[in-house]
Amino acid sequence: MSSESPVLDTLTDMTAASVDHNSLSPRDFMLARVAALIAMDAPPISWFANAAAIEESGLTTDDIQGIMIAVAPVVGGPRVMAAGGHILRALGIAIAVADAEIAEAELAAAEDGQS
Repeated sequence: MSSESPVLDTLTDMTAASVDHNSLSPRDFMLARVAALIAMDAPPISWFANAAAIEESGLTTDDIQGIMIAVAPVVGGPRVMAAGGHILRALGIAIAVADAEIAEAELAAAEDGQS
């Protein structure tokens, strides 16, 4: 493989194929994905990777809580509680990334001002 990120590229290709070959609305698609993330005990980085698509689909915090309630009898309380923790950690990752981007932009602006 010639790519510098073959794993990420493969995951991106798989996701694109699943979007292209489904018949669900974007909202229903993400409802199913959130349920799967909970069922699989997906780590925080998986939640972070799906955060933009979740937001774009229009899912709300109430929707995600509803999904957690719906799948709890099937996957179990500990798995649902773990998902809550993973989501919080993913939010922490998102905040850290945003802070880094802001700091980078401020540094670039300061360097441009010194030129």
